[in-house]
Formats: sequence, C-alpha cells, structure tokens
Amino acid sequence: MNNLICIIAGEPNSINSELIGKIWKKKNTFKNLNIFVIGNYLLIKKQLKLVGIKLNIKKISKIKKENFKKKLLIYDVPLKFKNPFKVSSKAKSKYILKSFKLAVELARKKKISGLINCPINKKETFGNNFIGITEFLAKKEKVFGKEAMIIYNKNLSVCPITTHIKVKKVSKQISKKLITNKLITINQFFSKKLKYKPKIGLLGLNPHNDELRENSEERKIIIPVIKNLKKKRISVHGPLPADTAFINIKKDKFDILVGMYHDQVLSPFKALYKFDAINLTLGLPYIRVSPDHGIGRDIIKKNVANPKSLLESIKFFKNINVRT
Repeated sequence: MNNLICIIAGEPNSINSELIGKIWKKKNTFKNLNIFVIGNYLLIKKQLKLVGIKLNIKKISKIKKENFKKKLLIYDVPLKFKNPFKVSSKAKSKYILKSFKLAVELARKKKISGLINCPINKKETFGNNFIGITEFLAKKEKVFGKEAMIIYNKNLSVCPITTHIKVKKVSKQISKKLITNKLITINQFFSKKLKYKPKIGLLGLNPHNDELRENSEERKIIIPVIKNLKKKRISVHGPLPADTAFINIKKDKFDILVGMYHDQVLSPFKALYKFDAINLTLGLPYIRVSPDHGIGRDIIKKNVANPKSLLESIKFFKNINVRT
C-alpha cells in the first residue's frame, strides 16, 4: 500500500513506546505518510500511561482501509507479561520474532511501503550467536553478502563492509567480491531511490594503508576493486587513509564513506553527528530503517528520551519513492 509504513515496537524493556508516543504527537510533520505500529496493544497502552503520554490508540488485527491519522493503530502481537517494563527474555524473543515475521510478510505482499524497527537488546533476546537485524533480514531474503548497512545523514553517510564481527576476523572476511557487491548495492540505492549517483570514498584497512606494500590488503584487494568499479562508471575513490578520511569531508564532497569494519566509520561519524542519523539496510526487496540508538534502559519511565532519530526514520520515506 502506497505511503503506509509500519513501526515494529521492538524491545519491550525500553524507551520505545515513549518514542512512538512522542513522534505520534508530531504526525503533522509527515503528512503524506501513514504509519501504524506492530506490537502488543496492552503493553504499549500501559507503558504510555506509566510514562505520562496520553494517546488515542486502537487495536487492529489486519490491514484494511483505515483512518491512519485519527488514531494510532496497533497491529496486536501476543505477549505474556506481568510488569510492562520487565518482560522475560523467553517471552520477548518470541514476541519480537513474530513482530518481524508479520512486518516482512506485509512488505512482501506489498501491503506496506517499508518498515521501521525500534531498537532491541540482541543478546538478551536472541543470545550470543545472533549477529544483528541487518544480517538477520539479509539471510531471510537470501541476499546475505550483498546487503549494505548504512548510517545515513543527509550531509554524509557511512557504511562498514563487515558489520558485527570481532576486529580480529575483519582481515579474513574482506574480499574483492564482498566489497564489490556492497558498493554496487549502495550505488544502485542512491541512484534509484535518492535519484543521484553517489560519490563514494573507500577507506583502506591498515594504518596509512600499510604504505601500499605489495602484500597489503590495499594492494591485493581494495585497489583492484576500485579500478573494476570505475570501469562500471561507479564513482569510487581511494583507498583513503582512515585516520584522515573524515577531516576534509566538506572539501572532498563524498556522499558516503565506506570502511572495512564497524567502528572504523561509525566512531568518527557519531562524533560528528551524534544521533542525528538513521540506520538503513540496503539490498532488501523492501526498505528497512531503524533509529540509530539503543534501548535506553537507563532512562526508562523518565520521559526524557529524544525521538529525533525515530522521527527522521519516518521522514526519510518522504525523500524517496515509497511506491512498492
């Protein structure tokens, strides 16, 4: 359905209901978009009451023609709980997985134009072997290795080639194929959805690019990838030394900086933009967005959570072609 976006409520023991309540009060800022929430109706109702946010909400069990502006609609997902902010790991694991399953089914059937998932506690919910939502959805859609995790800001975006893995494994994971696939995905998304070809800065792996020695990853892997992609008319430049890549971003006019591992690009990015960013998963058959922050356990029930990233997640759909 055109212009209909679902928000997965995500982690029960969190600030997520508070954030949802706050963005609903700003619904006039995304007039052309309709949103609804996938989550447990009773849990969200009780959490909003405990936080002191009054909303007109309604429980639904299917998507049909509704007035999405009059009431915040909650697509109800079963969840057993006693304390609304102390849901057990076992209960919330089933709840979150069912919420994602429902959202993905709606996206595949083109009932919605995209999905936004609020943060979750990955370890508590799914255990130590769960990597991340990016990888989870990529495997589910059979595009693992071609997906790209983007932390997006309209001034600059970043992408790690490897995502949620230990640093000691990075050099073994990067390859010509992996880097090529992800840069092609990035270029296609910017070109088709944002309507311009991005200028991509590709970072090296080693300090000072290991002086471009013969046996360095820069010489063996990264430089050949750049040469090949330039032949495909993709605007990629590098390898850039990671310690200076973020210094001249206004002068260099890169749209996105792509690094070899998570903190290589996310740490400097967050130092520059704090939480004024959103998390995108590119390469899926639908658009998936997430706020770029955690569950806020330390500020639960304090009514001080900042909804900016969730609001920007919704507004992002205004800047792209949301037709499925």
